[in-house]
Amino acid sequence: MKPKEFITLDKITLTEVDADNRFFSASASEIEQGLTSDIYFVRSRDLLSSMGLADTVVTAEIFSSGDGIIAGVNEVLHLLRGRGLEIWALPEGELMGTKEVVMRIRGRYSDFGIYETPLLGILASSSGWSTAAGSCKKAASERTVICYGARHLHPAVAPVMERAAVIGGADACSCILGALLLDRVPVGTIPHAAFLIVGDSVELAKAYDKFVPEDAPRIILVDTFKDETEEALRVADALGHQLSGIRLDTPGERGGVTPALVREVRARLDQKGFRQVQIVVSGGLTPERIGILAEAGADAFGVGSFIARAPAIDMTLDLKEVRGEAVSKRGRIPGVTENKRLVKMS
Repeated sequence: MKPKEFITLDKITLTEVDADNRFFSASASEIEQGLTSDIYFVRSRDLLSSMGLADTVVTAEIFSSGDGIIAGVNEVLHLLRGRGLEIWALPEGELMGTKEVVMRIRGRYSDFGIYETPLLGILASSSGWSTAAGSCKKAASERTVICYGARHLHPAVAPVMERAAVIGGADACSCILGALLLDRVPVGTIPHAAFLIVGDSVELAKAYDKFVPEDAPRIILVDTFKDETEEALRVADALGHQLSGIRLDTPGERGGVTPALVREVRARLDQKGFRQVQIVVSGGLTPERIGILAEAGADAFGVGSFIARAPAIDMTLDLKEVRGEAVSKRGRIPGVTENKRLVKMS
């Protein structure tokens, strides 16, 4: 596949964008052309071209501003495909340390310099999301973590976030495209809206039991109408051992999901012989709350805003060789930084 031609300074003013008839997110073609790049990278490339220096062979290194779990590498490789570059990187899902070189690129500056903005953004955002998911999974230990973060982000990047969350340690995600990008099945049951339309949790639970395939888990919300413990037992009595789990998503207006609530629901289910019914909790979860609720008896956690709103882990790109000679800006050490963990990608 032939790479897209880069945008040039003289073409920027001629590029028409119909803001009234499109989503404001960049298309794949626009990213590949460099339209999401900072203007000074286009200016630098065109200036160097006018001086006959744009094709200078350089080595660039990208390092992380903090500890975390790296993600976004595969997307960067896709962005740089077909340009004859040598690329080394930490594989996705690997732990990375502060100031560690996570990627090295060698080739003609004209073939990748314009992409500094998007490739740093890809790595920074994806690594931030994967790191947040990893901290949730660490708190949950062997228990299940599902990413429910798509509603907290622009839909153009929601699949990127949910994919990164699974790379970081989440067991599953609910965003359809995010799951498909990983060749997985999206995970989720039914929202409060369906319960409110039907008007009764047990009635909907029975309909859901008949509707879904035999091997699909039956997980039912129990916080819509009645006391959560009462509703959990009503649903359990109705579905019997077909019931896989109940979900607690008690809103903050009623105190949210508390350890005491989880313990009570667990105890009452056990007393009635429904030990197979797992307790899934969601709503404003953080690693700290996950740990507390897990100790109280929760089995699975749906995490949204903590992952979706995680801060990016800033990435920095430096040129470290020009024409094979070691270079650097002031304050940095010239030459390639040794990192035996980097893997040759192309």
